[in-house]
Amino acid sequence: MQDGTDGPEKGGNGDAKPSHADDERSVLPPSVLASEEGDEVQAERAQQARMHAAVRRARLDVSQVCLIILTVLAVFYTLRIAAAILLPMVMAVVTNLMLVTPMRVITHRTHLPKPIVAFLLICGMFGGLAAIGMAVSVPAANWVSQLPEEITLVQSHLAILKDPLHFLQTTSLRVQQLLGVATSHEGPSVTSGFVPLGSSLLLGTQAFMGQLFTFFIMLFFLLAQGDSLLRRFVEIMPTFNDKRRAVQITTHIERNISIYLATITMMNLFVGLANTFQCWATGMPNPLLWGVVAFALNYIPIIGPFTGMVIYFCVALLTFPTAISALVPPAIYLCIHLLEGETITPMLLARRFTLNPVLVMGSLLFWDWMWGITGAFLSVPMLAVFKIVCDHVDALTPIGHIIGGPGSLHVVHEEEPAV
Repeated sequence: MQDGTDGPEKGGNGDAKPSHADDERSVLPPSVLASEEGDEVQAERAQQARMHAAVRRARLDVSQVCLIILTVLAVFYTLRIAAAILLPMVMAVVTNLMLVTPMRVITHRTHLPKPIVAFLLICGMFGGLAAIGMAVSVPAANWVSQLPEEITLVQSHLAILKDPLHFLQTTSLRVQQLLGVATSHEGPSVTSGFVPLGSSLLLGTQAFMGQLFTFFIMLFFLLAQGDSLLRRFVEIMPTFNDKRRAVQITTHIERNISIYLATITMMNLFVGLANTFQCWATGMPNPLLWGVVAFALNYIPIIGPFTGMVIYFCVALLTFPTAISALVPPAIYLCIHLLEGETITPMLLARRFTLNPVLVMGSLLFWDWMWGITGAFLSVPMLAVFKIVCDHVDALTPIGHIIGGPGSLHVVHEEEPAV
């Protein structure tokens, strides 16, 4: 990911008029200018100088700090309570970043109206997802229907853990008694009926269909009229530098996030195919189903692959005769994930998408708590967008530097003409 900010403004009434190449390089972030090894030190020094200048200018008193904290809390509270409408809109924006490049290519080559191309792209995307869902729905339904019959088999495989678990449970009860914690042996009262269950299902389906409709409408108009909206937004900027900065931010967001999503989708497809093959080779039932599961979970960093390994282990317990043999599929899953997540994907994205792993994990946990599984999927793209904005706003440059990963100042974003 690009980690730069705009360079200092140059020129004035008494300065000589720079050449076109010099002017192009003067408006680019320092990290972009580091296209040669000799420019890296100078780019890093310029970036550090801008960050130090921003820190020196930031003189906040207690009232300003409290106001910023209250503003951030208000924003997060609004995001929490307005998730039903904001979540599909944010999802539409991220999906638009992935489809905008094919949209422009198809429009340029076929000369079809943008609304028609946008509708065809959305139909193709939903058609592909529906085809995958139909392909795995029957195996998934059969596996769920057979699950109660297989629970006794799992219990026999895990019989070796019965005594340790009983010991832990007994110890926990004794600790609670020593601490004076009241324990009740009465289970919670459960009131269930057809009407509450039917009502909850109806309300859940209604909410899902409403969010899906919102996502579809927003995605369609973003693809069809997103460029005109951006043009209008740039036109209201008061100065040329503001217009240029707005174009730079939107261009870098579109380029980096679209490449990130396309690369991640390609690598997730590799993970899904590899796990499908390993499930078939090891004798796991319904290999296509578990390959699709691995493909979907790999969109969520760290937690997704870990959940996939747990699922593979549970399914292997229902398939293989011993718990030791059930460790083989999740072990292969782990090897595939390490090959993809620690070697191939970083090699493909390192020059344009470097984020601090601690903040990536924190963002993942926060947005999972805020918006659920969809928020976990959107956490990394939203963190990347926030970093790009910080890199182009002088006052936020130190925050962008903190979010960046190791070696982020030496990112080469695009080739520059020789001076």
